[in-house]
Amino acid sequence: MELTSKQRAQLRAMANSLDPIVIIGKDGIGENLVKQANDALEARELIKCRVLETAMYTAKEACQELAQLTRSEGVQVIGTKFVLYRESHKPGKTDKIVLVKDKKKPIKK
Repeated sequence: MELTSKQRAQLRAMANSLDPIVIIGKDGIGENLVKQANDALEARELIKCRVLETAMYTAKEACQELAQLTRSEGVQVIGTKFVLYRESHKPGKTDKIVLVKDKKKPIKK
């Protein structure tokens, strides 16, 4: 799913109040960390992650790799923190994030 600029802005605004729940340390991104991120994304859809100074990744690199491994979208990278989004497909989930849709303007001929 490719996010539009309006959707990214909406998710960035929602992420401001989030605390990092996935911390990437000196061990990097391993199987357990990917499982933790997947579980968090399934439960919350929008998560904030943090890269410790001792990690072998920059936040941008970690965001790209973790987004790929979790099939999520990187929303924002600021300093040592980044935000990931993935729509939950959990049946019966009632607190889903509803993203704004861009209205396409008609093309003038």
